[in-house]
Amino acid sequence: MANINLAIIFYSMGGTNYQLSKWAKESAEEAGAEVKILKVEELAPESAIQENEVWKATVDATKDVPVVTSDDVEWADALIFSTPTRFGVMSSQMKQFLDTQGGLWANGKTINKVVSAMTSAQNPHGGQEATILSLYTSMMHWGAIIAAPGYTDPVLFGAGGNPYGTSVSVDQDGKMIEDVEGAVKHQAKRTVEVAEWVKKGSNNI
Repeated sequence: MANINLAIIFYSMGGTNYQLSKWAKESAEEAGAEVKILKVEELAPESAIQENEVWKATVDATKDVPVVTSDDVEWADALIFSTPTRFGVMSSQMKQFLDTQGGLWANGKTINKVVSAMTSAQNPHGGQEATILSLYTSMMHWGAIIAAPGYTDPVLFGAGGNPYGTSVSVDQDGKMIEDVEGAVKHQAKRTVEVAEWVKKGSNNI
């Protein structure tokens, strides 16, 4: 495969989207990509984090993960976003990051990035599809190329069959209900593959 630079950008309060991102990284590296796993900056007050044991544990578990910058977006041929659902849209932390990329966008640096997205929620119909679509709306403004998984592999059906991107339900104990590891890994591999096609094609123009 061509040397594809992939940035996996996540926000995680309970650890779910961090785990999805780690699975994606593993698969993308197996597919030959150079991968960075990155978190968006936390916006919530420290007092709120300290009051929630799960949130505090996730912050501690991800303390060594670099915070994503515009330079990482420019470096990447492809991006996978992973964000929890917040009232049917992406988290404010993820939105804040996207909103600060106006300089890259204005200089044409987001054009033809290959992108895909994943999400989680407490309920199967708790806004998972709408969250991914909200992120893809921003990507259309970027001029990016969306690499949705569709129904390109049977593994997707066992994970709930979301054609827009892998989504998972999380119970009250923070455990994933559906088995989505295979779907995440397929989505990551597909994103790298599509990015390879785009990169090869643009190099031949």
